[in-house]
Amino acid sequence: MNDTEMEILQGTISAVVFQNYENGYAVLRLAAQDGNTVTVVGTIPMPSVGEQLMVTGRWGNHSGYGRQFEAEFLERLLPQTESQILAFLSGRAVKGIGPKTAGRIVSRFGAKTLEIMEREPEQLAQVPGISPAKAKAIGEEFRLRTGVRRLMEFFAQHDLDAQLAVRVYRMYGEGATDLLYDDPYLLMEEGLDASFGAVDRFAISLGVAGDDHRRVEAGILFELRYNLTAGHSFLPKEKLAAATAQLLSVDVDTVNAGLDRLAEGERVVPETLAGIPVIYLPELAEAEAYTAMRLLQFAADHKKTPPDLDKMVRIAASESGLTYSAQQEQAIRDAASCGVLVVTGGPGTGKTSIVNGILSLFDQMGVECQLAAPTGRAAKRLTEVTGREASTIHRLLEAGIDPNTGMMYFAKDESNPLKAGAIVVDEMSMVDISLLSQLLHAIPAGKRLILVGDPDQLPPVGPGFPFGDMLRSEALPTVRLTEIFRQARESLIVMNAHRINQGQMPDLRDRKRDFFFLPCRSEQEVGATIAGLCATRLPKNMGIPSGEIQVLSPTRKGSVGTGNLNVLLQNALNPASPDKKERKYRDFAFREGDRVMQIRNNYDIPWKKTDGTAVGSGIYNGDIGVITAIEPEQELVRVVFDDRVAEYDFTMLEELEPAYAITVHKSQGSEYRAVILTCWGGSPYLLNRSVLYTAVTRARELLILVGREDTVGAMVNNAKVGRRYTGLKLRLQGKTKC
Repeated sequence: MNDTEMEILQGTISAVVFQNYENGYAVLRLAAQDGNTVTVVGTIPMPSVGEQLMVTGRWGNHSGYGRQFEAEFLERLLPQTESQILAFLSGRAVKGIGPKTAGRIVSRFGAKTLEIMEREPEQLAQVPGISPAKAKAIGEEFRLRTGVRRLMEFFAQHDLDAQLAVRVYRMYGEGATDLLYDDPYLLMEEGLDASFGAVDRFAISLGVAGDDHRRVEAGILFELRYNLTAGHSFLPKEKLAAATAQLLSVDVDTVNAGLDRLAEGERVVPETLAGIPVIYLPELAEAEAYTAMRLLQFAADHKKTPPDLDKMVRIAASESGLTYSAQQEQAIRDAASCGVLVVTGGPGTGKTSIVNGILSLFDQMGVECQLAAPTGRAAKRLTEVTGREASTIHRLLEAGIDPNTGMMYFAKDESNPLKAGAIVVDEMSMVDISLLSQLLHAIPAGKRLILVGDPDQLPPVGPGFPFGDMLRSEALPTVRLTEIFRQARESLIVMNAHRINQGQMPDLRDRKRDFFFLPCRSEQEVGATIAGLCATRLPKNMGIPSGEIQVLSPTRKGSVGTGNLNVLLQNALNPASPDKKERKYRDFAFREGDRVMQIRNNYDIPWKKTDGTAVGSGIYNGDIGVITAIEPEQELVRVVFDDRVAEYDFTMLEELEPAYAITVHKSQGSEYRAVILTCWGGSPYLLNRSVLYTAVTRARELLILVGREDTVGAMVNNAKVGRRYTGLKLRLQGKTKC
């Protein structure tokens, strides 16, 4: 900032040259009152053409853009006259209102237009072309936009993330600012995803003392929630107290006093596991306890074996055209008499054959089945291998978002249970304790539950590892598949996956089958090799289209991380062109034709079938699609996910990532025709056996490792997986007490 004197400019925004939806930074053209048009830069969240501003700042000179006014403070002045209001609304300040609609609204309500939109939006239905539903939506959008902008300006003054303002406003509404002055740690509530450091600095700037009870309790809850990202269901009390004391620079006694207050208020749950005091968040304590109770109930529910079971098994084998192994046949027989059955095994061991055999058996018994998997791609794969419709667990449970709270809910529960006689869940290693608990809430007693998975895959992204805990507890009926079938043994992908899982080096020399290793001498060579494979070599030499190749990396960062690889692959597969619109977000320019991934579950995004036959809502974490259109004037991006079309407002781009290259963790539950995996240096936390095994088992026809042989060896030898604090195993074994 220059040392020139502060000045005040007032005028109307004539153009928005640039705006960053993440931090509120903008470059504007302002038609000032003196008749000149000037460039204004600074934190000006959500600016709109036609909007009037009073800006306080200083003049500066940019080396590339010349003289510009650098804003430090601003005040928004809502337009007053009809012409000002018309210009404001015509500039698409409010979603759903274009120039023609703006003209009709202002013609009807004149200078009172904005007052009507804020306080009596239902009156907008008097305007031709505006339905009552659209009138309501316009009113909500206007109030949201106005309220969020004020909050963003407040956040900018206190160095808080501008994007946080949208979530805060949805949670607390118009009174958010007053509430935050009273208790700034409200920003740490679940669902807001605020940075504790930034919130803490904000609180201290307001005079909150270091040992203030609000600060101590917020720090404890932050540590607990932060550790959910590492998969922990709880933390040992001693470890939690020490970590919080270090975080806040207070003594352990102060933290323990905070823990007592939180426990008294039922905001944490103290328990003892294997003689060790531990602390849970209430929702996770309930999820673990309920899951253990219901699984043991299912295990105790012994079904009457059908008298003609032998015949049923023969029919199932005949329908599949297979001769079952002893393990497979036993699994199908067990399914007839068990309330819950766990089926586990690596690639090529016949898990799919068992699932199909069990489904045939249940058909013969007259037991209706519903199939589910944790992700959309895993559900799609389950549909393909069984020939029966499968859904995500979230869709099975009819998950949604409460518009009032922004929190997730499930329509299916004890009061509205699933109707099927049996639930079959695949890719169980990906299911966290919270989701499994919700599923069990929706399955009535007396039904059947089949759980299928591979525990050697990466554990769930969320808290807990229930599938691994079930197997380790040995408390549930379980079939462990160990035999690799002859056809599977012909695949080097399968055989190398088993070698890796056993701690053996995969065969990197056989170039006659489906598993290849391409050595590289530098990170740059890794990137260039992968780009060449995707753009020309595999499509030309092996007939595999670029769209059926998935690049995986253990990491996001660095030259061989997904961030850089996505830029390289975009340039190789979908370069910039005057014919392709694009929208920059963070460090990536989303472009028409780009492959993208949804990175969180969003149950409210509407979609329609590409053929127009159906509509619905919900796009889920891990769904991959292609950008077919970017509409700057409407501020939306259109994405096709398989046979569904969804539209994203520009403010929703945080839910999308480029997907030419994705992390191995994001690939869980998916299968691709061809997989290319980077094997270079990096953190031992990411370069481990589970990551390599998971990546290899994602490939159906072709697997190519690109990088260094010593990195492959290091991953094989690194069997350490971050320890997770989970209590389900002990609960299944009856070794807990409150």
